[in-house]
Amino acid sequence: MNELTNGRATLTRTGINIENRERATITGIVRVESFDEHEVCANTDNSTVTLYGENLHIFRLDLDNGILIVNGFINGCE
Repeated sequence: MNELTNGRATLTRTGINIENRERATITGIVRVESFDEHEVCANTDNSTVTLYGENLHIFRLDLDNGILIVNGFINGCE
């Protein structure tokens, strides 16, 4: 996502950090497409990120800052 800050364009970075397969922090989020206890699908400024697992739930969603935190048992990510 390009943002205009003080007359300058900035690029929001996308990043994924998975801690002990129990918590995923994803940055650069612009929208959550869908979610349930087995899958969370979200859009970043340039791609789609899908988490797979068990007992997944959205712990934090901050679209102003592009942050998504998902807790649960994470089996995979694409």
